[in-house]
Amino acid sequence: MTNVYCDNQSCIKLFENPMFNGRSKHIDIQCHFIKDCMHQGAVQLQYISTDEQVIDILMKALGRAKFIYFRDHMSMIENMFQ
Repeated sequence: MTNVYCDNQSCIKLFENPMFNGRSKHIDIQCHFIKDCMHQGAVQLQYISTDEQVIDILMKALGRAKFIYFRDHMSMIENMFQ
């Protein structure tokens, strides 16, 4: 099983609901594929706080403290040859 971490609880609830509703009629085919994978047990969406979203190091401009925090959680080290 693959864990996918998401900081949007509404998204998780929408994927967990097996019923098709008005809020989900314009969702891409890719999202329906993930929903099918969830119901088959291959993928599990898990909530993670926005402050713990380590992928932000690759997506956003961060302050020094947050950058170091995320870098440490990715098991990366400082470049010693600077």
